[in-house]
Amino acid sequence: MKIKCDYCDSMIEETEKSCPHCGAPLSGVNRMAGEQPKTIDQLKEWYVEHNLPPEEVTRFFIGKNIKEPKAFGIYQDGHDFVVYKNKADGSRAVRYKGSDEAYAVNELYQRLKAEIADQKSRNGGSGSKKKDNSGLIIAGATIGLILFIGILVAIFDKSPSSGYYRYNGTDYYYQGSNWYYYDTYYDDWYETDSSDNISQYIDSSNDDEYMVSDHQGKSFEDSSWYDSGDDRSWDNDNNWDSGDTWDSGGTDWGSDW
Repeated sequence: MKIKCDYCDSMIEETEKSCPHCGAPLSGVNRMAGEQPKTIDQLKEWYVEHNLPPEEVTRFFIGKNIKEPKAFGIYQDGHDFVVYKNKADGSRAVRYKGSDEAYAVNELYQRLKAEIADQKSRNGGSGSKKKDNSGLIIAGATIGLILFIGILVAIFDKSPSSGYYRYNGTDYYYQGSNWYYYDTYYDDWYETDSSDNISQYIDSSNDDEYMVSDHQGKSFEDSSWYDSGDDRSWDNDNNWDSGDTWDSGGTDWGSDW
């Protein structure tokens, strides 16, 4: 994948440590998060490592050209990589077909994360708990502890306000203690690597200096990372809870993606 040099605006390979045109060091802020898969094999490994259910359950098929209805997938066809969605009626919507494997993998990776967030949200929204007096006592004590911790956090927390920021020519979004950056090459948002966390530069004491409201590009609210209040954001532990139930019947199989 190519990234833009912050100093001379040349497009260069992300693996370079310095710009071959002007010699400037690469800050790394335009790179994908270190754990993000860039090949089909890496995406397969990521799927297994994060304890996801079998592909027949999630309906995400990595490295396979499945012809059945209700399926997401990616596979290699000669020199091209194909990302597709088979809709409920059996028709296929091709999301991407081209030679850029990293781009193709990222398309399915982002869609898979969004689906996991939706599944977790549906799991978390069901069921009920019995109430008794002991529960009320515990709840009262818990609320008191939370209030005490909240006071301490309010005093010492240096977290900036949620919203858009611009630093060294790159647009960022801060939400829920996480930083995301806007990749102009892929025209989308990605979570920053821990080594790129710009909290070391921006905190509550100077957030007004860097905060902007005129982001020029795809709105962060349109990305799969955005927490709109219904728990669509990607869980920090990045793992599927084996106690949850994956129901692909709740997926929108009528849309193109």
